[in-house]
Amino acid sequence: MNPIRVLLVDDDPLVRAGLSFMMGGADDIEIVGEAADGSHVAPLIAELRPHVVLMDIRMPTMDGLAATEALRKRPDAPEVIVLTTFHADEQVLRALRAGAAGFVLKDTPPAEIVAAVRAVAAGEPVLSPTVTQQLITQVTGVDPQQGRRERALERLTLLGEREREVAVAVGRGASNADIAAELYLSVATVKAHVSRVLTKLDLNNRVQIALLAHDAGLLDGVE
Repeated sequence: MNPIRVLLVDDDPLVRAGLSFMMGGADDIEIVGEAADGSHVAPLIAELRPHVVLMDIRMPTMDGLAATEALRKRPDAPEVIVLTTFHADEQVLRALRAGAAGFVLKDTPPAEIVAAVRAVAAGEPVLSPTVTQQLITQVTGVDPQQGRRERALERLTLLGEREREVAVAVGRGASNADIAAELYLSVATVKAHVSRVLTKLDLNNRVQIALLAHDAGLLDGVE
């Protein structure tokens, strides 16, 4: 099996060295390059073709938020994991809305960072929807802005009834197997519904589905 190709983006060389060292022992992960600023990401993506980018949120010239927004607009975009020192941060939330698969704190144990890289490379979000909802609540308050709620509800009208049910279940944090059991569907059918939801709503991943479901008020009362 080909190793997971990872690009490290952080303006602190010690952080990059630490990340490189901690992932160097994983046989299935290869550090293909490093960058000290978000402005260097695009050319490195074209040259190195990484599967996952570990992206610092705060950098001097182009920060991780702007770099993530630009990167996720590419048709061949790798997955992005945001690196941060704060677990409740408006910029982290904006990065998730832009398509980052999740975030990890810089003091996260090495094994968990390696696990996060493996998860997003396999198409899984780093964050559970519950953690995402907690982040939204801490940063923006309990209720989304009314305009955001209306826009989210309008977007969800693009979905069929079953697709909407699947989207809400994804937002609650249910796995494909859980959704299949709940809705009496096969796992393959659930996967197909999730793919159609992502396509119809022009979203990148399940984290964004959870964010949209939250904005629409469909997860109110969900723990």
